Formats: sequence, C-alpha cells, structure tokens
Amino acid sequence: MEKNRILLPGINRVYEHDGTRYLIECEDRGTAEGAFEVRVIRTGSQLWARRIEYGDLLESDASEAELERDLAARAEKTIHTVQAAIAKGKLG
Repeated sequence: MEKNRILLPGINRVYEHDGTRYLIECEDRGTAEGAFEVRVIRTGSQLWARRIEYGDLLESDASEAELERDLAARAEKTIHTVQAAIAKGKLG
C-alpha cells in the first residue's frame, strides 16, 4: 500500500437541529498518519474537532476493498455519534 494513500473520500454533511445548521466534515489524513479528522462548523466557526485513529484497520489482514469499506463505516458511525451529541446539546 502506498505510504500516504487516502482511503476515505471527504465527507461533508449538513445537519440541522433546532433551526441551526451544522456542517460536519470528515477528512482522511492518509495511511501514513492512519487517521481521519472530524470537524463541526457552525456559521463559519469551528466548534469541535477530533482526530480518529484507524491504525488498527491498517494492521489487519483485510483486502484494500474491505479496508475502505470498514473505514467508511467507521466514519459514518462517527458522524452519527456527532449528530447525536449535537441533538443532546453537547456540541453547539
């Protein structure tokens, strides 16, 4: 596998809650870092950011297709968790 290959295409989601729009961005930092970043932005200001490691996936015996699928699933789960945190008032 290439040293800094990007496995996860960028994901941008708009999440609306109580009349407020939040942009949730998910960006892969590449296989060299083995992590992706998630950010929550409201009206142009970053409210929250977190780095999510996925080195455990890179160390598995999974095929590249399985790795990409597992990474996409982890990103989607992270986005849903962030949306739930917004809905509960923990972010924003």
